[in-house]
Amino acid sequence: MVWRVLCLLLCFFLKDAIGGRKMPKLAERKLCADEECSHPISMAVALADYIPPDCRFIPIRRGQTIYIYSKLRGKGRLFWSGSVEADYGESASRLGYFPSTIVQEEHYLMPGKVEVKTDVWDFSCP
Repeated sequence: MVWRVLCLLLCFFLKDAIGGRKMPKLAERKLCADEECSHPISMAVALADYIPPDCRFIPIRRGQTIYIYSKLRGKGRLFWSGSVEADYGESASRLGYFPSTIVQEEHYLMPGKVEVKTDVWDFSCP
């Protein structure tokens, strides 16, 4: 009996570490270049620094190149998803959200015409 209670408590406290932390959805739909949102729509340059408010967002420094993979629709339309081009020797890029107002699109790579539903994993934290 004690082991069962201990196991339940352990599972309760480790659930976030194992499966990622679920965060509120920013939007119900997003615009992508393909059904899986695996190809970048465009490349942009950051006009300002951005400090993320939580783990769904990525930090951005002015002048960095950002690959844009999706643009949220509806209530979250001010946020786009992308990754920052890492400098040589830096850790791998991470996909995350940022305000569309801090970047300027410079190169369009593929048309972003495929609208797909977002899911809980779009807004999960590692």
